Parts: sequence; structure tokens; C-alpha cells
Amino acid sequence: MRIMAAALILVGAATASAQSLADVARQEEARRKAVSGSGKVYTNDALQPEPPPSPGSVPAATSAPATPTAPATPPAAADAASPGATPKTEAEWKKRIADERDALSRAQIFAEALQSRINVLSADFVNVDDPARRNVVAAERQKALAELDRVKAEIQAHQKKITDIQTEARKAGVPAGWVR
Repeated sequence: MRIMAAALILVGAATASAQSLADVARQEEARRKAVSGSGKVYTNDALQPEPPPSPGSVPAATSAPATPTAPATPPAAADAASPGATPKTEAEWKKRIADERDALSRAQIFAEALQSRINVLSADFVNVDDPARRNVVAAERQKALAELDRVKAEIQAHQKKITDIQTEARKAGVPAGWVR
């Protein structure tokens, strides 16, 4: 008897909620038809470019280093960008820093995997009684240690490139948000 009462309550609730859901869907469809159109969409093309600052509004310290004696891009930054070209747009700066950060992330993940492999090989070396197998494990461990040293140097190089890109962007007057 109790089961029948619970079943009737569930069926009644499901029917009531299905009807109300259908009603809500019809009301939403009617509301969408009543809306005449979407709001105005702003794009970069629709916005007018910001006028360059007037000479009087720029501090003397920022306008002084406009001499052509310094190279346009540092050598490390020129390697990361297309040959001889400094990024000009936000997308180019963001792509450049994102590419370098992706490379750094891959190198860090690889270093973690190598460290795990070294840990396993170290445990195997201790637990293996066969001298021939122990020599093989020791050789594999040495290779992994050498590779880990190489990857750590690569990680440092990527970190330096990221710092160089940020420094170059700061010197070029690029907004900080472009290289974050």
C-alpha cells in the first residue's frame, strides 16, 4: 500500500513537472520571438584607434631612448620571433609568450617524468641481486640522469626567454597584459 502511494506521488510529480517544463519552453520561445534583435556587438574594427600621445604629455624619460644605436630586438628575442621582426600586435606578443610558456611546461613535465624514472631505476638497482641486471639498470639510470641535466638546462633557457620577452615588451611600451 505504501509503495502504491509513493509510486502515485512520483508519477504525479513527474507529470506536473513535465507540463510545467513544456510551458516554460513555450514561454521562452515566445519571449525570444518578441525580442526584436540582439544588442550591438563591438569589435576592434568598430572602435577607433587611440590617438598617439602629444609630445607634451609624454615624460622626457620615456621619449629619450629613441636613438637608433641600440638594436631593435635583443638576440634572444629575435630567435623566438620571425627573423628580424619585432611583434607589433597583441596577438603576436601573446602567441610569442604562449609558445615559450608551452615549451617550458613541456620541459617541466618531461623533467618530472624523468625524475620518476630515475626513482624507479634507483629502487630497481637496490633490489636487484643479479650483477648483470644491476649493471644494465645502473647504465639506464646514468642515461636518465644525463637527460635530466639537459632538460633542467632547457627549462632555465625557456625561463630566461620568457623573461627576455617580457623585458623586450616593457622596453617597447607594450601593455603588460599582452605578455602575461
